[in-house]
Amino acid sequence: MEERKNKFFGLLGKDIAYSFSRGYFTEKFEKLGLKKHKYVNFDIQKIEDFPSIIREEKENLGGINVTIPYKEVVLKYLDTLDETAKEIGAVNTIKFTKRGNLKGYNSDVVGFEKSLFPLLETHHTRALILGTGGASKAIAYALKKKGILFKFVSRNPKGKIEIAYQDLTKEILEKHQIIINSTPIGTSPNTEKSPNIPYQYLTNKHLLYDLIYNPEVTTFLAKGKEKGALIKNGYEMLQLQAEESWRIWNDH
Repeated sequence: MEERKNKFFGLLGKDIAYSFSRGYFTEKFEKLGLKKHKYVNFDIQKIEDFPSIIREEKENLGGINVTIPYKEVVLKYLDTLDETAKEIGAVNTIKFTKRGNLKGYNSDVVGFEKSLFPLLETHHTRALILGTGGASKAIAYALKKKGILFKFVSRNPKGKIEIAYQDLTKEILEKHQIIINSTPIGTSPNTEKSPNIPYQYLTNKHLLYDLIYNPEVTTFLAKGKEKGALIKNGYEMLQLQAEESWRIWNDH
């Protein structure tokens, strides 16, 4: 594989020292023999600092991934969006076009679909999405495409499609047999925490999916497993979305 002029790739986020992406791509570049390629963290405290990164690094940048909390607010700094990202309203991959424009994509959708859908059984027809951030929007988009009905669970619910944590009843959990945690609750180092849902109503019909991958089994997943639920963490989704980002950056 020939080396491109653009050598720099990076992750835009806040407090991202742990960064899965940096480790993943550093290893990938080594395997591919791309010695001049480098993946770095653009760890900024406010999104307003993003344009200065572009100004300083634009000549060298090949692409950027975006993580919490900037997947939605970064949109105003982009020149164009691909159709999926536009519909979702959140971006996790930025590509630099030949004209030097910034184009936003969402590879979370692909990662989520490929990692969750093989686990679905016929009774998995309704889902609860815990959280309403940028990642939850990609999940909602994928579920909608698949024909799975869903509700968001939020601390401050708005409209008919959102429900409050304290309003989750036995009936609601019996009806919604896919539960997806898109919040950062339970991430290392705060591993004892878990989203506030009535775990006592979970059964072996439930599928619990956590976007978190560190720890491997979050308290949310462990509580589901205790009830016989099928569980899956976000590690494979991250790998798949990273590969999709790489494909987008290299797709001329």
